[in-house]
Amino acid sequence: MVSSVSAWEISIKKALGKLEAPDDLDGLVELEGFEKLAISFYHGEKAGELPPLHRDPFDRMLVAQAQAEGLDIVTGDGIISNYGVKTIDALQ
Repeated sequence: MVSSVSAWEISIKKALGKLEAPDDLDGLVELEGFEKLAISFYHGEKAGELPPLHRDPFDRMLVAQAQAEGLDIVTGDGIISNYGVKTIDALQ
């Protein structure tokens, strides 16, 4: 699964010139066979209830989605695992 939060963050960083990414990220996600995970109202509630271990709102939403949906998070951020979600090291 790929969270819409990831698309949002990638798009912002791309627009700021901080990241290079394909123009048709949506199409690429579909082509690669990933399921898209939308942000639900429940996810929003859960993200707001998380302890303040991390200040990045995108990462906090990813944690809330992972907890709610029973998913692992691919990340290079070591703080994420402190929320009790399983992480897969993106830097390998």
